[in-house]
Amino acid sequence: MSQPIEFYFDFSSPYGYLASEKIDDLAARHGRKVKWRPILLGVIFKQTGGAPLTTLPLKGEYSLHDFSRSARFLDVPYTHPATFPINTMHAARAYYWLHDNDCETARAFAHSVYRAYFRDGRDIADVAVVLELATRHGADRATLAEALNSVALKERLKAECEAALAKGVFGSPYISVDGEPFFGADRLPQIERWLAAGGF
Repeated sequence: MSQPIEFYFDFSSPYGYLASEKIDDLAARHGRKVKWRPILLGVIFKQTGGAPLTTLPLKGEYSLHDFSRSARFLDVPYTHPATFPINTMHAARAYYWLHDNDCETARAFAHSVYRAYFRDGRDIADVAVVLELATRHGADRATLAEALNSVALKERLKAECEAALAKGVFGSPYISVDGEPFFGADRLPQIERWLAAGGF
């Protein structure tokens, strides 16, 4: 059986959001599943020397324009958040806590977080917002609130970021198909063809 596609992303990544709206359906068309793996770009950038696109001269203005244009191209609703970028530590920790209990619940939560930020302009850095979104999907608020501050969950997210770096992940979205890496939502057509043809 084919291995799952690995989808690395940060909840503050516009291109990660766009890819998140398409990746599962794309994979399903080719009999594949997707393993969603949230990471923290802040941790990645410390290793790569990177920075948020919007903070870079010239490239920042272009990227703001391109986020919206790419969303229109993919037919995905998008409103650029007033606060950007944003800390996604609590959301990523909550994802892994949910995932350990039920993969589908974690996936639904991830969609809710992304849409809350890039459609509704909500502050997903606020732990109260994260808890609210998680409880919509059946999480016990008090139990999750306690878990978010636990050493175990902090170490889990740290380990996930370290494992991503070890695999060469340098940004979001970073998608691996049987070890073949693709970076960016604009690589979705290449991934489609790769899956259809078995490589090229």
